[in-house]
Amino acid sequence: MNPTKVAIAGTLESSDVMVRVRPAEALTIEIKSPVLEQFGEAIRKTVVEVLAERDVTAADIEVVDRGALDCTIRARLETALERALE
Repeated sequence: MNPTKVAIAGTLESSDVMVRVRPAEALTIEIKSPVLEQFGEAIRKTVVEVLAERDVTAADIEVVDRGALDCTIRARLETALERALE
């Protein structure tokens, strides 16, 4: 299921992540993080896994990481997707 409206979850506080989901024609993922070099691939892998689990094939995903753990990234993305599908 692809998003039908814009939704945001999370904050820009330390150890958190803000995820913005927008409707789109294709799937794009943008990741911003001060630790992108070290953990960018792990963050992208988590995002791709959640999108696959939710059958999302078209969306604009923006992830602004501030040192969040994998479980936090997953929870914020799931919440943003739920809000975008309401």
